Amino acid sequence: MRTVNDITEYPMHDAWADLQAHAGNGSPLQADAGRLAFADPEFMLRREMRGVRFQLELSKPDLVQEGLGVDHTIVVFGSARFKDQASADHMLHQAQASGDAQALEVAQRLQRNARYYEGARAFAHLVAQHSLAQPPQHRLFICTGGGPGIMEAANRGASEAGAPTVGLNIALPHEQQPNPYVSPELSFKFHYFALRKMHFMMRAKALVAFPGGFGTLDELFEIITLVQCKKVTPVPIVLFGSAYWKGLLNLDVLLDEGTISPEDLALITYVDTPQDAWAAIRQFYALHDS
Repeated sequence: MRTVNDITEYPMHDAWADLQAHAGNGSPLQADAGRLAFADPEFMLRREMRGVRFQLELSKPDLVQEGLGVDHTIVVFGSARFKDQASADHMLHQAQASGDAQALEVAQRLQRNARYYEGARAFAHLVAQHSLAQPPQHRLFICTGGGPGIMEAANRGASEAGAPTVGLNIALPHEQQPNPYVSPELSFKFHYFALRKMHFMMRAKALVAFPGGFGTLDELFEIITLVQCKKVTPVPIVLFGSAYWKGLLNLDVLLDEGTISPEDLALITYVDTPQDAWAAIRQFYALHDS
């Protein structure tokens, strides 16, 4: 095998293959000024190269999705902690049998919130069924953060209908693996939250937010702000679970204090069924099933 020191003497694809072979031998990768910059992880991970890494995280998912015809997405957010109905029922049965009061409380909460998992699954299935009947340029693809819970549910519903699904995963200290319902060719991983959130909006034709925690709120309010400030084309913003969202967010306080305008409240639609969520999007775009 040619040595890494010879890497500048052969074409770029050979340089990358040689680097992979070097790693495959288990040899430690040492800094080398003669290594091609693009094939030098030591160099690419320097703090000064952050701008280049931004560009790579912007370009890779964009080019791949463009090449696969993913032009329009419906983004689904929500808690990573919710379980499907069958799993929640099983956990409740186990907790009841154990006599553990704390485990029972957790299982009861999961069982209660499983309706949101099933709602996201059914909603995505409706979108996929519609999309598969459309010409390629009009298809809508379900896009999520690629993780468990509501994200898994939405990817699952679309996958069960036979449609490809997108997952924009994030590298976390406790590794988050993509859920099994994300199409492998559309399963992306990000280091930067900012670039990940940008990709959520680049192709989004609607946002459907299910109950969730800080991450869901972060993503929701960023999109509301972009639409309110007219930095992006208006899209439907649908909040699934009206009791949850109205209990969590008393937006009338903002209106009463004059920090938002009355028309800002119209940016949001509250729904409680998968059918109503899909109907809100269809009405916004005047979509008709084939």
